[in-house]
Amino acid sequence: MPPVPPSHFTDPFLETLQSASHINAQDDPNYYANDPKSLISQSNVHTFVNGTGSSVYNSLVPLLESTNHELILVTCFWARSDTLQTLNNALLKLSDKAIRRGTEKIRVQLCFSSSSLFQKLFHKQSTSGQEYPPSDWVNKLGLPPKSELGGLDLTVKSIFILPFSVMHPKYIILDRQTVVLPSCNISWEEWFEGAVVLSGPIVSQFTTFHTEFWQRQSPPALPAASPSEAPISHPEPGTSNLPHAHTITHFPSASLSGVPTIFLPSPHRRNPHFQPFTPSSNVKPPSTPLNIFLLTILAKATSNVTIQTPNLTSPPVLSALLSALSRGIDVHIRTSARLMILEQLVTAGTTTSRCIKTLIKRYKNFLRQHPPPSSTSTDEEAAIAISPYRPGRLRIEFFEPLGGPRKKGQEGGEPQQSHLKMMCVDGEVVVLGSGNLDRASWFTSQELGVAFFDKEFVGNVLGSVEEGMRGRTRVVFDSAENV
Repeated sequence: MPPVPPSHFTDPFLETLQSASHINAQDDPNYYANDPKSLISQSNVHTFVNGTGSSVYNSLVPLLESTNHELILVTCFWARSDTLQTLNNALLKLSDKAIRRGTEKIRVQLCFSSSSLFQKLFHKQSTSGQEYPPSDWVNKLGLPPKSELGGLDLTVKSIFILPFSVMHPKYIILDRQTVVLPSCNISWEEWFEGAVVLSGPIVSQFTTFHTEFWQRQSPPALPAASPSEAPISHPEPGTSNLPHAHTITHFPSASLSGVPTIFLPSPHRRNPHFQPFTPSSNVKPPSTPLNIFLLTILAKATSNVTIQTPNLTSPPVLSALLSALSRGIDVHIRTSARLMILEQLVTAGTTTSRCIKTLIKRYKNFLRQHPPPSSTSTDEEAAIAISPYRPGRLRIEFFEPLGGPRKKGQEGGEPQQSHLKMMCVDGEVVVLGSGNLDRASWFTSQELGVAFFDKEFVGNVLGSVEEGMRGRTRVVFDSAENV
């Protein structure tokens, strides 16, 4: 029998998701609404990499260039950058491969949501999106001209829905055999990012999602592999620790095979449902698989929670974290003090810094209401006092670039902000993907996450991120020291 995720997480998740099926049936996409169990899968984990977006993409070049028939790349933000140049070089190599091969062209789909304020304001307001003709490829998108991509059957498409519904997922599907799940965009920002390379049954989850939302029709069958084709290969196992928080870990094929995995889409919502006068504990988010799963694992945590997120402004998450702390769960948060401030104010009406201050204040209030037993208490009295009310440790850090902030173009490869999205609970499960813990991701943006249930992989992710953060954070609050 194949391994399955732990029932103490999955049972309440599936039950809650099933109860919301009548609401989720109105979403786009909604193919899983009446069968939540269909989101449970398995994956073979090949690589985990972190570093800046440009360094992550550079490390993916051999994989991208190994594509034989079809490359699908979905991102949120699209901009001229070193990352785009890396992609362009890979596209030119693939075109040349197809031409030299003398067979069918390699199909390439490039999908994004945002490239500028002007583009979003005047974007076609439909989930059918808009396609970009070859005449737009060079000037508008910074791609090579069609004349240099003769070996590719290339389509470029964007979808954006006013006022705030960006399609925020980022993923790459190669020949429907391998998937890359990065946190980074095709953009110029030198931010700390992460990516995981996967194969196995989880790939069909990505292809189904992509077909339902971006293609809107069944994809054509892939050609049969020819004897001369080199299959997609994965590097030898090992870890490379490179400068500027860039770490690459390739896992042995037998070590992380058949990892229990849950695919976690979160469809966009056009109505942001602002509730400025509603207490945060009463603000209910859309019942998407990603939202429900994150709230479930926070509610079922028994030991510790580790979070890294660009921003933290989602009221349901803040309430869930305080609840976990009140149950004695240790919570470690890494986030940013000043990342996308204007976007936060527009989509959330607040900022991460304000929300962190409020979380600390509420935590201190809880401590005052539930003081530890006095030193004169008997052992029995102390046990009674501690057992139901021992609060968890709260540690909060803000990302700070090594050597201080640098201007655009002068980063020298050093990450200037953290853009990784990660939640680990009890050393049992890690969630990676596109979803931030801010109001936009939870209420209006389309998001996509994947939950992995494997202690070895969880430990590797935590260790790799911890190494990348060395010397790049400052402690804002630590209840072990401040209280």
